[in-house]
Amino acid sequence: MAEYLASVCGTENKVNCSFYFKIGTCRHGDRCPRLHNKPTFSQTILLPSLYRNPQNTAQTADGSHCHVRHAEVQEHCDKFFKEVFAELQEKYGEIEEMNVCDNLGDHLMGNVYVKEDAERAVAELSNPWLKGQAVHAELSPVTDFRESCCRQYEIGECTRGAFCNFMHLQPISQNLWQQLYGQEPSRRYLRTKRNQRHSPDHRHGRF
Repeated sequence: MAEYLASVCGTENKVNCSFYFKIGTCRHGDRCPRLHNKPTFSQTILLPSLYRNPQNTAQTADGSHCHVRHAEVQEHCDKFFKEVFAELQEKYGEIEEMNVCDNLGDHLMGNVYVKEDAERAVAELSNPWLKGQAVHAELSPVTDFRESCCRQYEIGECTRGAFCNFMHLQPISQNLWQQLYGQEPSRRYLRTKRNQRHSPDHRHGRF
């Protein structure tokens, strides 16, 4: 599938936007000088801005951001992930992979990517509500999240912080991973989880 989409979309030229192909969105949006070739079919759906990290919204009385403990953020993420995963899997079949972005850039913040029966899900998720929020769903060209994610973040060395243009995924707890996927987490997941708290992402003072 990835090879076919690459041949259709043409990522490595001056016409098509390689960022859109790799992460399913682009920081320039409609102002991007390159083409965003939206797929007519895909394995992956994008639910933009669905996740709300409590660290990003917690404020003190004077309007400044306040500290949220890592354990609270993890609990909030796990609850969100479990509820969305269960609802989508019940309605549209087995989920191969689900990822939640923890970036702060407008084009990535709160994005949820799900690999499942994408065409059916997009058709039925036109204007519904999910977890009390209006949901917009679209087919995404992303098929290989190894190309979408920031490798420096995964090893705790991304210097761009939360405004990086590649995905910084919010890892769920290991127990929840095993519960949902029925297997041990991948080494890549474990590496990200281990190094996340050491990443030089200054926004995340909670670590």
